[in-house]
Amino acid sequence: MAIVPHTHALDYSITPPAGRRWEYRVYPGQLSQTSRVRADLNTDLGRMTGPTIDVREEMALCVSEMFANACDHSRSGEDPDGRVVRTLDLPRPGTVRISIIDDGTRTDATTNSAPRVPRRSTRSEWAQAERGRGLFMVGELASRWGFRPVLDFPFCAGLGTVIWAEFTLPTLTTGGAITRGTGSASGGAR
Repeated sequence: MAIVPHTHALDYSITPPAGRRWEYRVYPGQLSQTSRVRADLNTDLGRMTGPTIDVREEMALCVSEMFANACDHSRSGEDPDGRVVRTLDLPRPGTVRISIIDDGTRTDATTNSAPRVPRRSTRSEWAQAERGRGLFMVGELASRWGFRPVLDFPFCAGLGTVIWAEFTLPTLTTGGAITRGTGSASGGAR
């Protein structure tokens, strides 16, 4: 007879073939590819038993926004041969990280290609804004998020940006309830 009741943990044992990382996926930098990006994410996550339907939907919404940003704000969407790379990995137990990598800074002078991370907007400014809510949404749904240059050397500026979002998978509490930890969001202007 056990003193502490045994509760079954959610099964995270189904991991990617290489251990902690799925094979990367490459997409044309076209907004029309967004549904394919979402479908591939759902296929890849289908190999895990941990993410609930709610977490999967949040991940799909965030990957859609991150992909759209790459198409809209980088050379990935400007160049007819532009590409966007999606990676998926488990950086630590109970956490899934999605990353989107773009082709770098746009070359057309007519477009301000740098997205601005929404931090200091008033309620009325948000009500009037036509754009710019996507990264705010990623920050609200993900446990943590951020971005960085593909290569962190000053002479490599503009070669591409990696935007990532981490999602904490649900766990069982001792009472059998499913909970999900929350972390802090981090990010800054590109």
